[in-house]
Amino acid sequence: MRAVLTWRDKAEHCIYDLAFKPDGTQLILAAGNRLLVYDTSDGTLLQPLKGHKDTVYCVAYAKDGKRFASGSADKSVIIWTSKLEGILKYTHNDSIQCVSYNPVTHQLASCSSSDFGLWSPEQKSVSKHKSSSKITCCSWTNDGQYLALGMFNGIISIRNKNGEEKVKIERPGGSLSPIWSICWNPSREEHNDILAVADWGQKLSFYQLSGKQIGKDRSLNFDPCCLSYFTKGEYILLGGSDKQVSLFTKDGVRLGTVGEQNSWVWTCKVKPDSNYVVVGCQDGTISFYQLIFSTVHGLYKDRYAYRDSMTDVIVQHLITEQKVRIKCKELVKKIAIYKNRLAIQLPEKILIYELYSDDSSDMHYRVKERIVKKFECNLLVVCADHIILCQEKRLQCLSFSGVKEREWQMESLIRYIKVIGGPPGREGLLVGLKNGQILKIFVDNLFAIVLLKQATAVRCLDMSASRKKLAVVDENDMCLVYDIHTKELLFQEPNANSVAWNTQCEDMLCFSGGGYLNIKASTFPVHQQKLQGFVVGYHGSKIFCLHVFSMSAVEVPQERKKRGETNNDLFLADVFSYQGKFHEAAKLYKRSGRENLALEMYTDLRMFEYAKDFLESGDPKETKMLITKQADWARNINEPKAAVEMYISAGEHVKAIEISGDHGWVDTLIDIARKLDKAEREPLLMCAHYFKKLDNPGYAAETYLKIGDLKSLVQLHVETQRWDEAFALGEKHPEFKDDIYVPYAQWLAENDRFEESQKAFHKAGRQQEAVKVLEQLTHNAVVENRFNDAAYYYWMLSMQCLDIAQDPAQKDVMLDKFHHFQHLAELYHGYHAIHQYTEEPFSSHLPETLFNISRFLLHSLTKDPPLGISKVKTLFTLAKQSKALGAYKLARHAYDKLQGLHIPARFQKSIELGSLTIRSKPFHDSEELVPLCYRCSTNNPLLNNLGNVCINCRQPFVFSASSYEVLHLVEFYLEEGITDEEAVSLIDLEAPRHKHENKWQEITSSNSQTLRLEETTDSMRDDDPFTAKLSFEQGGSEFVPVVVSRSVLRSMSRRDVLIKRWPPPLQWQYFRSLLPDASITMCPSCFQMFHSEDYELLVLQHTCCPYCRRRIDDPGP
Repeated sequence: MRAVLTWRDKAEHCIYDLAFKPDGTQLILAAGNRLLVYDTSDGTLLQPLKGHKDTVYCVAYAKDGKRFASGSADKSVIIWTSKLEGILKYTHNDSIQCVSYNPVTHQLASCSSSDFGLWSPEQKSVSKHKSSSKITCCSWTNDGQYLALGMFNGIISIRNKNGEEKVKIERPGGSLSPIWSICWNPSREEHNDILAVADWGQKLSFYQLSGKQIGKDRSLNFDPCCLSYFTKGEYILLGGSDKQVSLFTKDGVRLGTVGEQNSWVWTCKVKPDSNYVVVGCQDGTISFYQLIFSTVHGLYKDRYAYRDSMTDVIVQHLITEQKVRIKCKELVKKIAIYKNRLAIQLPEKILIYELYSDDSSDMHYRVKERIVKKFECNLLVVCADHIILCQEKRLQCLSFSGVKEREWQMESLIRYIKVIGGPPGREGLLVGLKNGQILKIFVDNLFAIVLLKQATAVRCLDMSASRKKLAVVDENDMCLVYDIHTKELLFQEPNANSVAWNTQCEDMLCFSGGGYLNIKASTFPVHQQKLQGFVVGYHGSKIFCLHVFSMSAVEVPQERKKRGETNNDLFLADVFSYQGKFHEAAKLYKRSGRENLALEMYTDLRMFEYAKDFLESGDPKETKMLITKQADWARNINEPKAAVEMYISAGEHVKAIEISGDHGWVDTLIDIARKLDKAEREPLLMCAHYFKKLDNPGYAAETYLKIGDLKSLVQLHVETQRWDEAFALGEKHPEFKDDIYVPYAQWLAENDRFEESQKAFHKAGRQQEAVKVLEQLTHNAVVENRFNDAAYYYWMLSMQCLDIAQDPAQKDVMLDKFHHFQHLAELYHGYHAIHQYTEEPFSSHLPETLFNISRFLLHSLTKDPPLGISKVKTLFTLAKQSKALGAYKLARHAYDKLQGLHIPARFQKSIELGSLTIRSKPFHDSEELVPLCYRCSTNNPLLNNLGNVCINCRQPFVFSASSYEVLHLVEFYLEEGITDEEAVSLIDLEAPRHKHENKWQEITSSNSQTLRLEETTDSMRDDDPFTAKLSFEQGGSEFVPVVVSRSVLRSMSRRDVLIKRWPPPLQWQYFRSLLPDASITMCPSCFQMFHSEDYELLVLQHTCCPYCRRRIDDPGP
């Protein structure tokens, strides 16, 4: 990494802070009492901004680029637009230390010495919060949910968007280590939010959002004044009292210096989405640098090692595409790779790795040696037992223990070095110099051998596989190829930046340049194809190319011809035979006069039939007989594969199938079965038999389908338990339904999948078995206290009874059962919450919900409660929740009732204490809890002797299936003669109603002024024909249902009516909402009612209806 100065300027005052416009085009600087706006491209000062009366300490730009903010010692914050216009100003009680925009909501946090404020464009005032210490720095998390504040007393306070403290981090140094700069990592790839903290205890630390420290403190040896991340969070910039900006990894490993300055660095930032860094100093200097990250890498044949994230090394196998990462946790300076060795140079040491095994595809490296010493070198090379360091004109050979064994001094600068192989400890090096000299050096020999000397400087070198030819790329982009022994220039090609010989083919080399890849074979013309990057290796048919930071392999087709051969037909015949084009090969062999080679080829391949065709033998019957005899012979000499092929060619399919099946050759059987005609049933059935036997049901199914044997296919699917295929077949052919669903249900029952088993019996029409399984499931659920499951099973039972009730003979019995099971399902569904509350340490239900459920259950329970439902637990829950909610009279009644019941020992103490303490409470119930009848507006008692109906009008209450509140619904019935379809169509007409002009009406009387909303229940009733139907005879003991006519139906709004569309023989049920604005949702499967918000939350939690468990993506009934 190196930093190149792009531009520099100097202001009159100290640069305390700076901020980039998000698109990177402008830079805002805080200098003295002004803001300076620069063009980042060339450092032009666009405009100074005056608005503050004292030194500006901080500046921040909103992520959307619309506005920026500045804070000053004059205690004010100014909001500026992107057009450099001040639009708002607000103040604190002390000087502003730092400002920061929320990256999501664009809320502005401004921090002073004594407090911090939160401001957003939507609110008029600034919400301020006191601080126990001077706030020096602040930073928002990526999601904008939390704000971290760094304080002078060494504390980091993490606040939510409302300013409430959630986490407090105390640094060990306390007030001796003021927090001077903090920043959240902006990376989207990190799983956790990571906070980088720099304090004047000269430490760099990292924390999670929870306050847990990541790793240990890293010592800096200077007072840090500014800390910032690169856009993607991969690197950190730090500047301060050491008068320079340092680059660190995201884990806090120092990588190098960006730029040395003449005074303290107060601020440094990275231009968004780039490698440009700007630095602001105490003396007013502004420096703009470009960071250039060089490629550090090494290649040997098909292994490529390169640096990643500055501290990691990735080794890539270019053929298998396998990669392995080696984490060094320090700056990687140089990499070298050779055979099974890998050398990595770090700032203070060199690590030598070796492969675990000699396997060519092994990618596991382990440390072999460590040379703990600092080295300065331009190039690094590793051999089997040595490392070679190159520093300008000098080459040094070191053993793996760090001992210098040899040194070579060159005449000129070394430009290129490469290991070209050799025995361990005696490897040869190819060295190219700036003066055009090319040398060969052996690591065990002090004397360098000059191979040749050319006039131009060497850029790249490679030697051919036989060490006879040398390819050189010079500084003029010329590729020159020499004969090493004669020093003769064989040929040269222009436009080259790198060159590589094929490691397997002597006469082939490739070179890259000018956007093209050039391949040269022997003396033939150069073949060109487009390519970006550098050629770094040529191995067999693959050329390895490096483009920027990525290595890729280019596949190149190869051509081969035997030495000294002139017969092209013979050569092509060999090629065709290797490619599997045997007929073409045979024709070419014949044309070349080498029929014997064709026969040899067919014989080797056991292609006797082709051999006979080739020989043009006479009578086909004789040929067939001959082949059959050959097959028998092959079978006898234990050559079953050849025998099968011959039997097939002779048409003896049964014998071929028999051999293939006995030997388990599934592929052969597949080929035979697919080639046979569907009329040949016997061999096809044999194939299917063997497929089943060899555990290949898919092919057996294919064979049965071919011959149209559907019954066998169904049996196969059932035997192999491939139920999906069986069901698909059953859909198309209903006559096999019993053959599929009955064994499926039995299989499910055997595997303890009773719910699915019950559904399968139901589908198969075996209602008795289905009901039996469900009843057993329900009983088990109740016994095991799984009341939620019991409710679900009772609901399923009720729906099955309703299904059976369509049979007129069983209608009355089944409808009675349906209503009984529906009632039990509701009881168990409610009791599940009571059981959880009394048995588990924590309850997820609200007190009001438990209060409503216990009342609902007590109203619904008869003298003999259903199995598993405890009256004691219900009354105990009612007593506790009544007391908590202020229904003291009801609580006293519940405790009195409990005295007459058998109470378990674990509740005894709690009930006795409750009975005593309730006596101290007033003998009345809170009016807020009293249930209201939405038909007659009567307040009902909390305990109702009549049950879940109104005491006045006898109208049954409709309850929410989650909170058990009384819903604002009234059930109504249709006049005789109105069908359900007609009723729905009338409701859908939705006749227009009179709209009131004024929603609010002011009424003045002698004693008071009243402001009344026109859309109250009363005003709604005035013009709503339905409300007129709600009247009834007061005090009557009989329930009078609401019956509506066609005109009333026409006046109703569709969104105010809920319809339970029961399947026959049940009638549909109609409910009218009397508070249309309070939304109610009805499950389309079980017809249970819920408040819409409750239903949406429960569906999100369970992904299904909490009552009938209908999946949200399932269509309704």
